[in-house]
Amino acid sequence: MKILTICGLGQGTSLLLKMNVQEALQSLGIEADVDNSDVSSASVENADLILAGEYHIDSLKHLDTPVIAITDFMDVEEIKNKLQKFFKGE
Repeated sequence: MKILTICGLGQGTSLLLKMNVQEALQSLGIEADVDNSDVSSASVENADLILAGEYHIDSLKHLDTPVIAITDFMDVEEIKNKLQKFFKGE
């Protein structure tokens, strides 16, 4: 599985989110390739799942890829809970 983390420019915030997603996945025992990018490049990436800030969700609605909105990029528990729900099909 490939997971993409998104921010406006694809640099700092998406990299921070990427590291916290990797930590959450590890604690859940889920293996995935996690990469980061900017919101405008999300449509050309071959991702199975996208995580982005709530403020980018409208910009990603045109994609077929599932998108999880994250409120606090620093909150690993929020990320873990939302990933767990996604993988359980909730």
